[in-house]
Amino acid sequence: MPWRYLIHIGDLPLTVSAAAAVTVWMLIARAWRMAFWWSLLFLLAIGIVAATKIAFLIWGSLPPAYGFRALSGHAAGVTAVAAFALFLSSQGYGARMSLAGVTSGLLLGGLMCVLLVVCDEHSIAEAAGGWAVGALAALGTIGLGGAPPPASASLGAIAGASMFFVASVVVLRPLPIGYLMWRAAKLVARHAGALVSAGF
Repeated sequence: MPWRYLIHIGDLPLTVSAAAAVTVWMLIARAWRMAFWWSLLFLLAIGIVAATKIAFLIWGSLPPAYGFRALSGHAAGVTAVAAFALFLSSQGYGARMSLAGVTSGLLLGGLMCVLLVVCDEHSIAEAAGGWAVGALAALGTIGLGGAPPPASASLGAIAGASMFFVASVVVLRPLPIGYLMWRAAKLVARHAGALVSAGF
């Protein structure tokens, strides 16, 4: 079905590029503290997802009763970027619009979860877990980041961020993400085996 291709909106090159573009947006708008927290928490969210995928490649399904293999990176990325970007876009229009922006982003992440489950890409547990990680990244940034840049002052920032997004996608799209994940899993497994052999 054509709507199945909507899943690719959550592909890692797109969500990482979008997250980086949001960071550029804030840097141009001089929202230094929020840019720092957004970058840190988004990278932490992606790192947590990657860690679960590497763990699955090494040890297999950990809680098989719930059909859990690894957190959904698509759900995490879309939820984090959508919630935070819509929050930023709603600035200057009052608290209700800010809340509506965040809520809309979280709902978009939820729709991605539904799509992933319906298309048998992830179990409910994997999609929901990814959504929670992405939501925590966005909400954590909003809570810790201080005053966001007003939307009226960010038109130039949006233009700069858009150009950065396109450039990032061009650079990241060809990267063999699956192969790099497999190599990381082999490296971790080798070191874990060495530690076990040494009695740690």
